[in-house]
Amino acid sequence: MHSMDQLSNPFADASKGDDLFPAGTEDYIHIRIQQRNGRKTLTTVQGITDDYDKKKLVKVFKKKFACNGTVTEHPEYGEVIQLQGDQCNNTRQFLLETGLAKNDQLKVRGF
Repeated sequence: MHSMDQLSNPFADASKGDDLFPAGTEDYIHIRIQQRNGRKTLTTVQGITDDYDKKKLVKVFKKKFACNGTVTEHPEYGEVIQLQGDQCNNTRQFLLETGLAKNDQLKVRGF
């Protein structure tokens, strides 16, 4: 039963230092900026493990960065956090400060 559980949720033991994930093979967190219309941009954060409640994270981001945000379901990437505006640096700082991600786990992409 236990091994089936790990197959259905690849992140189940990722943060608990399990031997299944040798150091350095963690999933990357991708921060992307997408151009919307005019000067407006959208920042998406993808790859945060399921150990963290993304809706709570969005709440914190919205308060901290004074922007609107939401969690959307992406067919390819699963749950993705979307934030209004260019929150690239803010998000990066926050993830590093809180220890949610290490510097080499973050992949930042412009538009």
